[in-house]
Amino acid sequence: MNKQIAGMVLASVVPAAHASLPALAGTWTLVAADVQRPDGRIERDYGAAPKGRLSIDPQGRYTLQIFKAERPRFASADKAAATNDEFRAAVLGSSTHFGTIALHEGQLVFQIEAASFPNWEGTVQRRSFELQGDELRYRVPARPDGGIPISIWRRMP
Repeated sequence: MNKQIAGMVLASVVPAAHASLPALAGTWTLVAADVQRPDGRIERDYGAAPKGRLSIDPQGRYTLQIFKAERPRFASADKAAATNDEFRAAVLGSSTHFGTIALHEGQLVFQIEAASFPNWEGTVQRRSFELQGDELRYRVPARPDGGIPISIWRRMP
């Protein structure tokens, strides 16, 4: 019986080189948004319980949002009246972008049309990934400090 279950689990692992865009189409919810430090340590990058959605349509258009759950609320109901600290926490506690996504040579290729970090707009980012059943994991290119963000998503029913 255990061999049968193990075979079913292994059958659901799709090597990145054999994944297809239709296999990625759908809506995904964020499970973890971590960062691997240069010394190998894994830390929470967007807090203990980050929130996020990734939606990919069959044509490869995507939208992605990640939010740190612990972002403090602004003191004022007027967003324009926020303090510098409030703006900083809001910006550093979120990551959003949209554009198109494709698969090339076993990597996810994001062509970013617009992003909350303006420097990403008009760029292409390649990310190594794993698709195992209803779980998608990928690594974002290293940051200037050497940290490598790791995103883990679960397909929504």
